[in-house]
Amino acid sequence: MAAYESVLAGKYPAKAHARRVVEYIRKTNPNATGVLYLEGQKTQMIEDSDETMPFRQRRYFYYLTGCALPDSYFAYDIATDKSTLFIPPIDPESVVWSGLPVSESEALKLYDVDSVQTSKEVAPYLAHPGPKGTVWAIAGQVSDHVSFLEFEDKDFTLLKEAIEECRVVKDEYEIALTMKANAISTIGHTAVMKAVKKAKNERELEGLFIEKSISNGAREQAYHSIVASGTAAATLHYMNNDAPLQGKLNLLLDAGAEYNCYASDITRTFPISGKFTPESRAIYDIVLQMQSVCINMLKEGVVWDDVHLTAHAIAIDGLHALGILKGKKEDILEARTSVAFFPHGLGHYLGMDTHDTGGHPNYEDKDAMFKYLRVRGKLPAGSIITVEPGIYFCRFIIEPYLKDPVHSQYIDASVLNEYWDVGGVRIEDNVLITKTGYENLTTTPKDVAEMEKIINGL
Repeated sequence: MAAYESVLAGKYPAKAHARRVVEYIRKTNPNATGVLYLEGQKTQMIEDSDETMPFRQRRYFYYLTGCALPDSYFAYDIATDKSTLFIPPIDPESVVWSGLPVSESEALKLYDVDSVQTSKEVAPYLAHPGPKGTVWAIAGQVSDHVSFLEFEDKDFTLLKEAIEECRVVKDEYEIALTMKANAISTIGHTAVMKAVKKAKNERELEGLFIEKSISNGAREQAYHSIVASGTAAATLHYMNNDAPLQGKLNLLLDAGAEYNCYASDITRTFPISGKFTPESRAIYDIVLQMQSVCINMLKEGVVWDDVHLTAHAIAIDGLHALGILKGKKEDILEARTSVAFFPHGLGHYLGMDTHDTGGHPNYEDKDAMFKYLRVRGKLPAGSIITVEPGIYFCRFIIEPYLKDPVHSQYIDASVLNEYWDVGGVRIEDNVLITKTGYENLTTTPKDVAEMEKIINGL
């Protein structure tokens, strides 16, 4: 049994999360008291249909409850350190169709809370006499029937910020959830590698990954998979997943299972035929070096901007050695010409959301190299970040560079023409930051010899 399974045998540490959130709030309001109040996602109907929409629990609610039940509520009394979960009562008509719901006693055993009541008790709880202090809630996530009249004050901003910032540093249980999601995703990625040589269409491979995820315990996907063959791999968030594979060089698979609301996010690029062409292999080796060097830089306190800059420097070295880039490397870096081939950020925080909270990106940054960097500043120990360098040959992005007098002097168009069919190469792992270094949570094969062996069934 994997080590993380023993951790997951316990309860999701919701109570500890509530205390952490209060600590954060008290950095701004040292004497903060009152109640943290959150509502889970409501059951919603598909428009013009009697079917419900696929349910996705609100992540702010889940962080303080570990509860994935719809139509639920939560309150945490700061003064008494008591948490109360409110779940839907039994609806006899619903039982006919869906069976008995989770009971109050069952919920108390499942979730790390002090008390469980039905949602009918939310209003009486909030109206209970006595000093209430402040109610901390999230704007736009409070039902119309809920009143905070008994509270001295209301704050609809700080709770959201507090949860977002606290989510950055993961505890042992959250790390275990991410490891489980990664393990399931590795099964799916490996299955796709084994099938790619005989598959006819991208959609077959997407279906295979989803099947492996569900059959191994992850019913939900962290995001819609990117199954991009040939030049489609140059589209960063390619979504069609329906093109034939015949005549294509490579497949880029960006896919991650979600396990108990925690995401994995893994990308692999490999040859459909079972053997990289010289051009594809050259680009793959550059990207693999980008990732390897950047991962080895990671530890508590490292500045993510610096790691991203390092990735660009390695990309320039590699493309320069192939002759795609020319001129002085420092001039190419200064001009930001490498952004034509590596236009996105090196990675992002990972947690309950694929692009998780707390990264403080600056999408107004005038520097093209950092505009799409989703995490800025120092990385804390306990954070999980994706490391996903890539090199892409997207005509829509690169051709304007070829027409620009500043950038065109650094690109050899004749050499570039040999690489368009490569499409794009991205390699992505999920990495835990520690005080002295890192732990790579992703075990999906990425060594060329190993991948080619899997694809060829050897």
